[in-house]
Amino acid sequence: MLGELNTEQIESLLTELPVGRIGCHADGITYIVPINYAYDGINLYAHSAKGTKIDMMRKNPEVCFQADAITNLQNWESVICWGKFEEITDMLEREHAMQRIINKVMPLMQGADAQPSHGFTSAASNVGDEVELILYKIVLSKKTGRFEKD
Repeated sequence: MLGELNTEQIESLLTELPVGRIGCHADGITYIVPINYAYDGINLYAHSAKGTKIDMMRKNPEVCFQADAITNLQNWESVICWGKFEEITDMLEREHAMQRIINKVMPLMQGADAQPSHGFTSAASNVGDEVELILYKIVLSKKTGRFEKD
């Protein structure tokens, strides 16, 4: 059976899932890439080193975001959101965003010394200074969801 997720189910999926895909478009090119994220009920928060995704979102801040939970091809849930990229520059907001991301990502890391690939330091709220860490939020304007269940 195919169906639509209700608002509560959409919010639950966005809150629970640790990885989604962000789609951005600039200069005639569409780019889709997976990201770790945290969701606060209003915005998605993420971090990145400078690169293609950040360059494109700075040129065109309108983005699409997709996350899904797939058990198998007959049992899945998927959320698609639209919103606007906003780089976080205020230091207090950067620390809060980073803490939110750390709280979401670190429990999923395996091994005592496991660290994400970039942007994290030993102090949880420290935004780091060895990598140009870009913290950003996606201010969501629309959310939809679908599911299939056998």
